[in-house]
Amino acid sequence: MIEPNKKTLLIVDDDQDIRQLLCDVLSQKGYQVLEADSGAQMWAHLEQTQVDLILMDLYLREEDGLHLARDVRALFTMPIMMLTGKGDETDRILGLELAADDYMMKPFNLRELMARIHALLRRAIQLAPAPVLNTLEDPHDCLYFGNWVLDLTARQLLNKDGEQVVLTLGEFSLLEVLVHHPDRIFSREQLIDQSRGLEAEVFDRTVDVLILRLRRKIESNPKTPQFIKTQRGLGYFFQGPVRKN
Repeated sequence: MIEPNKKTLLIVDDDQDIRQLLCDVLSQKGYQVLEADSGAQMWAHLEQTQVDLILMDLYLREEDGLHLARDVRALFTMPIMMLTGKGDETDRILGLELAADDYMMKPFNLRELMARIHALLRRAIQLAPAPVLNTLEDPHDCLYFGNWVLDLTARQLLNKDGEQVVLTLGEFSLLEVLVHHPDRIFSREQLIDQSRGLEAEVFDRTVDVLILRLRRKIESNPKTPQFIKTQRGLGYFFQGPVRKN
């Protein structure tokens, strides 16, 4: 039975020993823990329970964890942490590009894993959408660019038809920094420092991956971006104009 005041974590891994270890450790830390050894079991849990964070194995026996993470991200906004036994940095970048918020290699240090889980959940709380306010006394704080609206109050990106485009924690934080400062060039280090959704454990390549993902979501042609520009050798900048309400 799920207790309403506890955070619920879902472990998706076909290694029973790993699942059992994580279940024991996370339960001792006060989390509700669900487990799945396949995509089918994962979806069954997601249909029945509000999950606050997913720990996903990259290499399931019969399924691709990257594809599962991308499918989850298309429907849900909870943080996703990828777990893998391979050390190729390309896998880490692919995982982030396809939807993950963080990444750890097996065998992992349990204290570090717990710290990262805490950080992801903390960011999720900080960036959770605010209650919708419809009164004139409480207007939303919004930034407008092109046909897009970045609603800073509800923590949402809306297109010209008012439809929400789902952003991960890191994507929203990065876009917020850039749009707040149009035409200002930021280095990767500056973007990491100023983004609430990014913390010290991220690496420079993470910023490049997040920029790539944002371009795919807001640019009509990501290869020739209209908004998020690259300044070779220096970093990135957001090309205005940007209007405020």
